[in-house]
Amino acid sequence: MLLFRWAILLLLLVAGASFAFYAGTGQVRYRRFGWIVLKWTLLAAFGFFAVLIAERVF
Repeated sequence: MLLFRWAILLLLLVAGASFAFYAGTGQVRYRRFGWIVLKWTLLAAFGFFAVLIAERVF
């Protein structure tokens, strides 16, 4: 569980750094990469927490 939390944190930092690169350079590829990383990170986090909630319910 701790490993998964660190992975989510690092992926969010990667997305944030990508958006910072976009703000600094104006290159659209950094924004696109940031959105992709952010989308999949949030989907994985929601899935992880759904499993934790389901574990407590059942």
